Amino acid sequence: MAASDSDKSRLDDAARAGWLYFIAGHTQDEIARMLQVSRASAQRLVSLCLAERLITFRLEHPIASCMALAGRLKERFTLVHSDVVPTDPAAPTGAAGIAERCANLLETTLRAETPVIIALGTGRAVRAAVERVSPVDRPEHQIVSLVGNILADGSASFFDTVGRLADRTGARHYPMPLPFLMGSEDERDRMVRLDAIAKVKAVADKADLKLVGIGQMDQKAQMHVDGFVTRDELTEMMRLGAIGEITGWAYDANGRVIAGGTNRRLTSIPPDVPARAMTIAAALGPAKIPAIRAALTGRLINGLITDEATARAILA
Repeated sequence: MAASDSDKSRLDDAARAGWLYFIAGHTQDEIARMLQVSRASAQRLVSLCLAERLITFRLEHPIASCMALAGRLKERFTLVHSDVVPTDPAAPTGAAGIAERCANLLETTLRAETPVIIALGTGRAVRAAVERVSPVDRPEHQIVSLVGNILADGSASFFDTVGRLADRTGARHYPMPLPFLMGSEDERDRMVRLDAIAKVKAVADKADLKLVGIGQMDQKAQMHVDGFVTRDELTEMMRLGAIGEITGWAYDANGRVIAGGTNRRLTSIPPDVPARAMTIAAALGPAKIPAIRAALTGRLINGLITDEATARAILA
C-alpha cells in the first residue's frame, strides 16, 4: 500500500510539473522553485510526465486534489459540470489553465455528430478558450452570442468570441448586433423585439452549451475597465447591491438578478433562473470569489471551471 501511495504521489508531482512546463510555460528552474525541489528533480518530473503519457496535447492526469475539489463543488451546488485546474503559483489570477479546460469542453461538444448549439458570453477567459480550440470543420453546428457586441462609443467589443469560433469551425454563427446598453429601457424593449434579434434569442434559447465569464462588481469591474459601462453606472449598480455579473446581468450576494440600474437597458439575453441548459462559468481569482459563490447559490449557472485556490475559498 505504501509503495502504491508513493507512486501516486510521484505521478501527482509529475502532473503538476508537466502542467507548469507545457501549459503555464514556466522554465525548469522556475518549476524547481515552485515545487521546492532541485532543478534536476524538476527535470525528472517533467520527463516522467511525458514517459507516463500524463500529457499529450493537454494534461490528461487527474490531479487528485483538483478532482476532489471539483467533486465537492459539484455535490454542494448540485452542478452538472465541475472542473478544477491547478493554481499557477507565479500567476494566481492567470486564466491559462481554465482556458485550456474550457477549450477542451468546447472541442468535446463540437465533436458531436448531431447538430449542437453553443452560446457564448464575453470576457478574457472565454476569448482565451476560443483561441485554443483546434480548427475543425463543423458546418452543421451553430454558434450564438449572448451579449450585445457594441460598446458605448460605437466600437466593437474586443472580447466578442462568436465570429472567432465560427472561423475555426465553419459553423453558422449569430452575433448580437446591438449596443451592450441602450439609452433607455423603452429603447431596449423596442430593439430586442426586432425580428432579427428575436431570431438570435430563439437560437440561444435552444443552446446545448452556454459558456460564460463571471465579473466582479467593484471599482475594478471588467464591465467598466473594458468600456461597457461608465463609472457612474457602475457606482449605481453597486449601490443597488450588485456583487457580480454574467453577460452584463448584475446580481446580488444571493444570486438574485437586480431589477434596476443598467439591467433595465441591457440587451444581453437574460439568464434562465435556475439555469436550464448546461451553463458553464469560467472564472477564478480572489476578487471574483463573492461573485462566483453568489452565482452558484442563485443557480444562475450549473457548471464551473476554476482553479484550486478559488475552489477552496468558495468551499471554505
